[in-house]
Amino acid sequence: MERVKELLAIVRPTGWLVLGIGTGAAYLAALVGWREMAVLAAACLLLLLLAAPFLLGRTSVDVDLRLEPERVAAGDSVAAGVVVRNIASRRLLPTTLEVPVGSSTHRYGIGSLPAGGVHEESFTIRTERRGVIRVGPATTRRGDPVGVFSRDMVWTPVREVLVRPPMVPLDSLGAGLLRDLEGVSTDAVSQSDLAFHALREYVPGDDLRHIHWRSSAKVMASTGESALLVRQYLDTRRSHAALVVDDQRASWSSDEVFEDAMSVAASIAVRAVLDEFDVSFVCGTTASTGSDGHLALDAVCRADFGDTGIVAASRRATMVAPDCSLLFLVGGKDTSFTDLLRGSAAFPPEVRRFAIVLDPEGASRVTETGGLPVLHLAAREDLGGLLLWSLR
Repeated sequence: MERVKELLAIVRPTGWLVLGIGTGAAYLAALVGWREMAVLAAACLLLLLLAAPFLLGRTSVDVDLRLEPERVAAGDSVAAGVVVRNIASRRLLPTTLEVPVGSSTHRYGIGSLPAGGVHEESFTIRTERRGVIRVGPATTRRGDPVGVFSRDMVWTPVREVLVRPPMVPLDSLGAGLLRDLEGVSTDAVSQSDLAFHALREYVPGDDLRHIHWRSSAKVMASTGESALLVRQYLDTRRSHAALVVDDQRASWSSDEVFEDAMSVAASIAVRAVLDEFDVSFVCGTTASTGSDGHLALDAVCRADFGDTGIVAASRRATMVAPDCSLLFLVGGKDTSFTDLLRGSAAFPPEVRRFAIVLDPEGASRVTETGGLPVLHLAAREDLGGLLLWSLR
């Protein structure tokens, strides 16, 4: 059965059309004796016979599809290329190479190559907006010029170019909640942690386990006075920022505003990674988490409209990021404030939370209702100032 499917796949839509016309013409010629129909049937048969020899010949090549870089910002270009090497011991007959790029297809004629011969083509992929551009698979197509028959062979997997949204620079988000003993050092002095800071004199009540005996002995030897020194530490804080974006189309006044929301989410994610935060991102069915900034930004590239809603996405974020310490809920002007409150309520009370509402028709400002600070953004460029003021 598989063999039959492969043989049937050789016939292109044009071939099926020619075969159908020829069969119908032959039937009419036999039924009513029309000589014209007999001539048409013979012409169709002749076309099929002339197209068949173009399938002859084996294609044995190595195809290398190159993309540099595979992650770019919207508006940048990707240098792409494809290298075809004949790995057979015989000369390669001329063939056609097709490389799908997004919704278009690049076609290249590959001439006859000797054994070990190489053919190289280069092209540029231009990006306009955030998203994922699928490149490939690279396919050789051997067939006739008319397109009656074609034998296709796939040589590369599908590759992806991840186009990130434009981002705005942000100041530090600050340290997060005290989570564990491995994290970002802060200026808070502690008596018990992993980040050693300094020595100080012993005072009653200090833990004897923190006495630095060697330094104490040196001080007593040099001064002749009885003195004890104890270790002093800096608190380390483990921060985890979670970003939840409303995926419902009805919440956004336009697709451009939704794209601005993705820019906002990506900007916060980049800043969080620079601050050594773990970052989680949830938008509809798209989610990612981890300390690698590429994970969150790749998820931002893949996010799209859906019907999940910000409440359900927030609940999912509590499972994706159970140790979240900083939460950002991003919605449009038509996102219900009740839904924002319900989404924030899904997280533990110690999580610091903010809502960001994009409304190009309004004014950039900060409000607080029900204990939830809301950053109203008229433009994504206003994010840095409002966030800096809110995080004080």
